[in-house]
Amino acid sequence: MYNDRVIKEFSNPQNAGELKDANAVGQVGNATCGDIMKIFMKINDDNVIEDVSFQTFGCAAAIATSSVATSMIKGKTVDEALKITNAQVVEELGGLPAQKLHCSVLAEEAIKAAVHDYLTNYKAQKHTKE
Repeated sequence: MYNDRVIKEFSNPQNAGELKDANAVGQVGNATCGDIMKIFMKINDDNVIEDVSFQTFGCAAAIATSSVATSMIKGKTVDEALKITNAQVVEELGGLPAQKLHCSVLAEEAIKAAVHDYLTNYKAQKHTKE
């Protein structure tokens, strides 16, 4: 059902765990399948994602897409991260079964939710203090 890359990412996920000094957090879930994805980002003053991690409760595909998506955005600017699509995540994994494509959508949505958190909370608060 899963290709070797998906199995590798699921078995040995990159960037797993909570990032304690994150200034951006995005959480999304899919009530139908029960997957919950939470992405933590540490974004610097130049809007570059210096560090990123995830916590995912879900199937192998959800964990694999979280792993790949976080690796894809690490070192990128916020604007670059927002351009990452679920199709690119699937392509990076070498494909997913059709019934698991929603996991890649969760990854895209979690990135967007974390960036939104950063822009509306952390960055806005920092701007008002200056």
